Amino acid sequence: MTTGAQAIKAQISKDGRTAVVSISVSFLQRGGRKQILSPPGTTPWSAVPRLDSALVKAVVRAHRWRHMLESGEYSSAAELAKAEKVNDSYLSRILRLTLIAPDIIEEILSGRQPSTLQLDDLLKPLPAAWGRQRSELLQQ
Repeated sequence: MTTGAQAIKAQISKDGRTAVVSISVSFLQRGGRKQILSPPGTTPWSAVPRLDSALVKAVVRAHRWRHMLESGEYSSAAELAKAEKVNDSYLSRILRLTLIAPDIIEEILSGRQPSTLQLDDLLKPLPAAWGRQRSELLQQ
């Protein structure tokens, strides 16, 4: 399943507390019911997306924390963990989510990940190769 580049847009607030995901859709009235139409040039959704808030929150946190470290806002992961009031080990496992293949992240943010995919699956050590990540995470 692919989506057009302009079909889905995600934006994270500066404080990292809000993530806004915009998906361009159209509605069609049919027999008294509204039907959601996929944006032109995209593959229609085969099932109702299931947005998993735990997965989305972890992915958003990972990218926010990575940005905070790379920008120099915090000089170490330990300092950031203390500021965020989380365990060093947890912060490190969440930061690894920034290394997941972009299409897997897109699946999670759009709610199209396999229903069996859980946060624990993302927090265990994953292969660096994106193809192997797809095999492990999306073929469940």
